Amino acid sequence: MKPQYFVAILFATSLYWMYLLYAPFLLSITIAALLAISTSNIQYFFEKKTGSQFAAAMISSILLGVLFFVPLGYFLATLTIKLNTLDQMTLKSIEIFIRDFVASPPSYLEFLKPFLEDKLNEIDIKEITSNAISLAGKIGVFSAGFIKNAFLVIVFYFFALYNGATIVEYLKRVIQVSVEEADILTKELSNVMSVVFYSIIVNAMFQGVLFGIAISFFGFDGLLFGIMYGFASLIPIIGGALMWLPFMFYEFYLGNVFNAVFIALYSIIVISIIADTFIKPIIIKEINNKLLKEDDAKLNELVIFFAIIAGLATFGFWGMILGPAITAFFFTILKIFEARTADCAS
Repeated sequence: MKPQYFVAILFATSLYWMYLLYAPFLLSITIAALLAISTSNIQYFFEKKTGSQFAAAMISSILLGVLFFVPLGYFLATLTIKLNTLDQMTLKSIEIFIRDFVASPPSYLEFLKPFLEDKLNEIDIKEITSNAISLAGKIGVFSAGFIKNAFLVIVFYFFALYNGATIVEYLKRVIQVSVEEADILTKELSNVMSVVFYSIIVNAMFQGVLFGIAISFFGFDGLLFGIMYGFASLIPIIGGALMWLPFMFYEFYLGNVFNAVFIALYSIIVISIIADTFIKPIIIKEINNKLLKEDDAKLNELVIFFAIIAGLATFGFWGMILGPAITAFFFTILKIFEARTADCAS
């Protein structure tokens, strides 16, 4: 057997066992690496200010935990507690109010009365309570898993920042591509991930401000619930609804029908449709233009937007990071193949 074959077998065997060893942590490691790539400019800023790579990595990790993971973890934990303390009498009082409202609706809602009466007959308070408790249990399990994964991501994120440059230089020497191609791959992935990361943060803040301002007019704490809405919007599909639905039902319960309808329509039309569907690509485009230089290759903002949506649909919460990373990697590899083909043709 030729020596190179023997070494290849040893490498494949060791790679297999490394996969088995680190399989439970692969997602956390991948997310941490992508977040480190996304925030490399922040790491560089702190390095210049502190003069220490270790201190810069520590500050960046603490900042990520405080700004990104702690509020969302708090939100999930609070939601779990509230659902666990939900009692049947509260639901019964809400049901009585809704039945009274349907029996004598405002004139402008008379046309909905037959439909609402049919739906009310299907309501079973015991079943709703049971489902709420079951949902609370599922959210509790999800919250515990999320907090554990968040902790692992922050730990791996720190090491990725602290040792990232060394790892990247080592991989450039090992992989079978030229230094120029490795630089292209690293630079373009870093560019796209930076745009994605800051777009997610800015969009969450924007939606939180929109909700906070609206809800403050009804006497609620706009700052607190705006922050909560911003982080809830990161949860795929149901994130925003988790915030505005309770406010709508509460206003209905108090008899403030206009307030309830306004909260629902405002949240759906202004935030979910206009802000999230139409303004979000514009935010991505502006950040794309601000972060990247004119000579940098820019991935189209609509491609990034749909990559985020596809990632969320396929991988869940972490898909907002994985989707754009996979897409950027694919297009960069295509660009490298295109360059090699052009070189061969010439």
